[in-house]
Amino acid sequence: MEAIAGGYHGDAFAVLGPHEVGKDSKSGWEITAFLPQAQDVVLATDGKTIPMKKVHQAGIFSIRLDSKPRGYKFRITDHAGHAGEVEDVYRFPPLLSEFDLHLHGEGTNYEGYNSFGAHPTEVEGVVGTRFAVWAPNAVVVSVIGNFNDWDTRRNPMRNRTGGVWEIFIPGVGAGAPYKYTIKSRFHGYEQQKADPYGFWMETPPMSASLVADLDRYEWNDSAWMEKRGQTKPLDSPFSFYEVHLGSWKRDEYGKSLSYRQLADELVDYVKNLNFTHIELMPIAEHPYTPSWGYQVTGYFAPTSRFGPPEDFMYFIDRCHQAGLGVIMDWVPAHFPKDAHGLVYFDGTALYEHADPRLGEHRDWGTLIFNFGRNEVRSFLMSNAMFWLTKYHIDGLRVDAVASMIYLDYSRKAGEWIPNVYGGNENLEAISFLRKTNEVVHQVPGVVTIAEESTAFTGVSRPVYLNGLGFTMKWNMGWMHDMLHYFERDPIYRKYHQNDITFSMVYAFTENFVLPISHDEVVYGKRALLDKMPGDEWQRFANTRAFLSYMYGHPGKKLLFMGCEIGQTREWNSEGQLEWWLMQFPIHQKLQTFCGALNELYRREPALYEVDFTYQGFEWIDFHDTENSIVSFVRRAKRRDDFIVVVCNFTPAPHLRYRIGLPEACGYREIFNSDADIFGGSNLGNGGYVHAEQTPSHGRPASVELVIPPLGAIMLKPDRPLKPVEVLEVSAEVHG
Repeated sequence: MEAIAGGYHGDAFAVLGPHEVGKDSKSGWEITAFLPQAQDVVLATDGKTIPMKKVHQAGIFSIRLDSKPRGYKFRITDHAGHAGEVEDVYRFPPLLSEFDLHLHGEGTNYEGYNSFGAHPTEVEGVVGTRFAVWAPNAVVVSVIGNFNDWDTRRNPMRNRTGGVWEIFIPGVGAGAPYKYTIKSRFHGYEQQKADPYGFWMETPPMSASLVADLDRYEWNDSAWMEKRGQTKPLDSPFSFYEVHLGSWKRDEYGKSLSYRQLADELVDYVKNLNFTHIELMPIAEHPYTPSWGYQVTGYFAPTSRFGPPEDFMYFIDRCHQAGLGVIMDWVPAHFPKDAHGLVYFDGTALYEHADPRLGEHRDWGTLIFNFGRNEVRSFLMSNAMFWLTKYHIDGLRVDAVASMIYLDYSRKAGEWIPNVYGGNENLEAISFLRKTNEVVHQVPGVVTIAEESTAFTGVSRPVYLNGLGFTMKWNMGWMHDMLHYFERDPIYRKYHQNDITFSMVYAFTENFVLPISHDEVVYGKRALLDKMPGDEWQRFANTRAFLSYMYGHPGKKLLFMGCEIGQTREWNSEGQLEWWLMQFPIHQKLQTFCGALNELYRREPALYEVDFTYQGFEWIDFHDTENSIVSFVRRAKRRDDFIVVVCNFTPAPHLRYRIGLPEACGYREIFNSDADIFGGSNLGNGGYVHAEQTPSHGRPASVELVIPPLGAIMLKPDRPLKPVEVLEVSAEVHG
């Protein structure tokens, strides 16, 4: 009784609740309750009321009955004289199956969110919430909340196999705040923790978990989900609009828009610009706003900054109804040290490594997951599946993959521990990523994208070919080379033609996404427009030329918010985009340009169908370094469906510039970045040219073109497609 009253009994269910006592003629049933809030307690059962005896001054009451009661409640009178009726928490059976616990310990419970966390449910006709948490090194774990006056002694949980603790608490419903109080068997450690599987969290700086009912939202995106499952991602157009929800736009009071406001404004905005997907910077709950969401404490909870979970579901739903996919940044590489989070969860390094040479990112002040621990693998893989199934997310962009797969990432000699073979690869993390990609790709139409900044082999190759199994990988090399090139004054670009061409040396070694992300327009790197040299006209022309080349180059496309309107300042996560710029025609025209470029990209299979093999790309000429002009062909799966792209990266126009073409016929000029409606000088070819049977650049035909200054044009044959001769390019399918 002292242990119960003191809150340190490790098996409260062995003491509290109904228990059969005695084995002879005096046998019967004893009910014991710990109700420190009560002055008097009466047992109500079978239409009778029987006073219970106070057997411990801390508030332990007991009663003995001749037979097991079929159902009962406690009628209590508290110390202030108020009366009420409560259920006995300790009369309910365990609810988690042994099979669930086995899978968790085995590291294969890929739907752990159905077992762990707080789930509103009904048990034996009683409505309440089931709680479950993993804390194998705890002496006792208790649930605290408003429902028990945050008293750490009143609701100790039942200890199950593998260090899992569970309890059903009647009367607790959606919206109730709660935490777990964990008392460790080591070092007298005691801490109040948020639920690792919590589905809803209080808005920071508050840190309690909130009970959520995620099954009550009615989805209206069945058409999107069915179509997604029938789509081949690698053969489809992907044009991502990367967004930080808190700083895209603010209301008149300077407050970030809610999920429901974003569902109206952001969805329509992105749809009108013809992007195919919205990529969300991390929306899982995080305590420190300037971390941009990359230091997560609530892995299963969309941040409450913008509304409750059902509002985020509504946002996703609206995206899908508008024909937009949603990619979410996912951060399994590391987590922060906030006391209410995963750190030192049960008085031991449970989710992380104890040795800082394995378990700490000193650059980021965060901790690294122990990817070799089965229960941690279950936690993270369940989390990936959670967002894809419960929230209908269409894909995961996995952050900081390089930091996961290398043991010596950002570490000096002596600050890391080699693997069992003496190498620097994190074999456990590599195994985890491979298994996660195998599991995730079982969800129809889902993609995974790696932010991986090294030359690690096979990031976007299937696991059965010894790859990591990602669908795609960010092409960081292309991004660095291109920005390095475009930041130069055009007069010097002829000396750096290699920056333009080098990407084609390795373009098909991975399934690449070409990213211009938030990382490139922050912390002194300047906005995309501001990176460009020259006067205002040249800076806008350079930006259009850059984006045109990006959309012509093999690989899927990603553009960070603000680039499309010519943001002039670096991104500031504490503010909003410079929407005031839209009063100026030049910024309006850049926005129009981005919408038209996306529309062209989505319309023309030659620009997206064959992104990952050499059959989709042919150089025409990249030797004209003096004029900084490059030209190439992009082909669809059909060889006769192609587009010619010609780019001029200097301010000098060319009026009779000859290039070779695959065939002699008429060509429509389907895109010109120098068009007046885009803010250009309107120099072009009048929308049409005709190629002669004059060989040039190793091609059987050629044409003399007007090439605009700092501009790009795209030409398409003006003739019907042939009925046969289809190029079948089979991209590797994951799963």
